[in-house]
Amino acid sequence: METQLFDVVIVGGAATGSSAAYFLLSNPDFQGKVLVLEQDPSYQHCATTLSAASIRHQFSTPENIRMSMFGTEFLRQFKRNMDVDGDAADPAFVEGGYLFLATNDGVETLRSNLEVQQAEGANIHMYDAPDLAAKYPWMNTSDLAAGSLGLSGEGWLDAYGMMQGMRRKAISLGATYRSARVQKLLHQNGHITGVELDNGEQIHAKFVINAAGTDATRLALTAGIDLPVQSHKRSVFYFTSPAAVPGCPMVIDPTGAYFRPEGEGFIAGIAPSADQDPPCTDFDVQHELFDELLWPLLAERVPGFEALRLVRSWAGHYDMNLLDQNLILGPHPHMQHLLFANGLSGHGMQQAPAVGRALSELIIYGQFRSLDLTRLGWQRILENQPLIEKNVV
Repeated sequence: METQLFDVVIVGGAATGSSAAYFLLSNPDFQGKVLVLEQDPSYQHCATTLSAASIRHQFSTPENIRMSMFGTEFLRQFKRNMDVDGDAADPAFVEGGYLFLATNDGVETLRSNLEVQQAEGANIHMYDAPDLAAKYPWMNTSDLAAGSLGLSGEGWLDAYGMMQGMRRKAISLGATYRSARVQKLLHQNGHITGVELDNGEQIHAKFVINAAGTDATRLALTAGIDLPVQSHKRSVFYFTSPAAVPGCPMVIDPTGAYFRPEGEGFIAGIAPSADQDPPCTDFDVQHELFDELLWPLLAERVPGFEALRLVRSWAGHYDMNLLDQNLILGPHPHMQHLLFANGLSGHGMQQAPAVGRALSELIIYGQFRSLDLTRLGWQRILENQPLIEKNVV
């Protein structure tokens, strides 16, 4: 069997992998060949497709804020930059905002996060309880002390359209996409040499990017690297309601529940409690989570949701970083030319443009140029020093 050679092999062709391919091939300083290997070419089970498809700037960590702010600018220029022969996918970006709600117990955290966000240039405004009641008369604000709202740059989109647009553009620039499952990473003397597919075929590469999502941990182990990432299931519920909720943003309740408009209805979700959230790879919807926990919380926050009707639901997965629920980005010190982009913990779609750009810079220049994302590298993982993000949804 003939051995193939590529400059960069990307394992995983969803949002992060396709972003990396696009940024590599759109950079005039890169003249190499790029291969993207995706085991699910339909993308029906990938995290991007099954996500709540939202983007926010309201994080507590500067790096997360900066990455998502770049994601917003990327979306605003998407149709122009992703144009192929006069046609571009439409990510249908709606800048509807995020509204983080807080009780008295959470108001100081909300305020301290706001200082970081505004220092980074995010357009966020904080409302007190009377202002919230006046702005959102359809909402029960009796237990609230404050809320922070993204006035611009935050919202929701068609994640599948965004991903397909980047994929199509990358292909037009010369990327090769193949439907294949990578069985293992090939390496010698602490240096990555390529990948082996499950049919035994070997592909040699100067660089390999692990953007394999929930399969990334298995893949990393084939190079002797313990990647602290697990697959955790998240269910999303679409419902309709006769309630009138004009100006509804993406609402993040103090309980962790969220909801936002979607078409003629709404989508909502909540993370299960830690003891009900084991590592998981199936796609069975957690219906009891909606009936026993989420619906009562929705009806408490928006009385009109008491009469909601659940229409459909689906389940996807987070590639959860067990240390701090933040991205693990860049090379491992024990394996040269193997780059990681894993453990995005639900932030993958919105951070994919910045992550893809960062990966391309590491390959082309050997360093970050646009955003310094050094703190998201392997060093903190190896030293067990978590980079805490307070705003995890």
